[in-house]
Amino acid sequence: MAANRWIKSPKGYLVMVLISYLAIATIGSHNRGGLVNAIVAVGVTVATDIILCLFKRRKRIVPDSAIITGLIISLILSMTTPYYIVAATSLISILSKHLLNHRKKPIFNPAAFGLLLAIIFFQSGQSWWGTFGDLSAWTLVLLLIGGYVVTNRVSKFPQVFAFLGVYFVILFIMNIFQYGDVTDVLRSPFINATLFFAFFMLTDPPTSPAKVKDQIIFGILTAIVGAMVYAFYGGLMYLFIGLLIGNLYHLLKIRSALKNKLSR
Repeated sequence: MAANRWIKSPKGYLVMVLISYLAIATIGSHNRGGLVNAIVAVGVTVATDIILCLFKRRKRIVPDSAIITGLIISLILSMTTPYYIVAATSLISILSKHLLNHRKKPIFNPAAFGLLLAIIFFQSGQSWWGTFGDLSAWTLVLLLIGGYVVTNRVSKFPQVFAFLGVYFVILFIMNIFQYGDVTDVLRSPFINATLFFAFFMLTDPPTSPAKVKDQIIFGILTAIVGAMVYAFYGGLMYLFIGLLIGNLYHLLKIRSALKNKLSR
């Protein structure tokens, strides 16, 4: 009974979708490197999460969010990434969840935090291979279907639409004024990465708002920051930086609401 409830929960849906993507991308790429990375990443995230929960003496330990973090990391890091970098990225991600938190909830999306630091410190290759960038174009349909299911379960459509709408409008304006080369962002694997990011990372419930108005602001802010970082610096960090700035906005909103509540 408990297993059935978990499978039907948002986290259960997300885990099943990510595992499906892992299987499809592995078969399509004819390369087991990504699968090995997934085993390493999930193993490290789950083990670290359980150890830290035991250290904090938590009564109920269900490392489902750690599984999600590990799967996302493995789907984004290049299949040729050394196992020790995969492990280090996974460790940093879970440490950020437990050490950088507010009212027992992580401030930053753990996967985005770990992947950003992996670029900075390890110059890790991030191919987003699990988003089907190297497969046939029709596989984008799989991203949309899985993304719809997960986004619907967590009620984050305003956030996703706000992000995608503003993000592509900014890119369109940049293209009109011929500022930078935005054509790459509209091709695989970048478009795959953007959709995966919007549906599966931007919508993380603990690190994003629930109210529609706040969701829209969160999505717009993430899009503006991400697009501007891409415009000025390019590279692979722009989506992660945009999301982490959005996470900070969410934290400030929570603190402001709590302060107003206590002052009444």
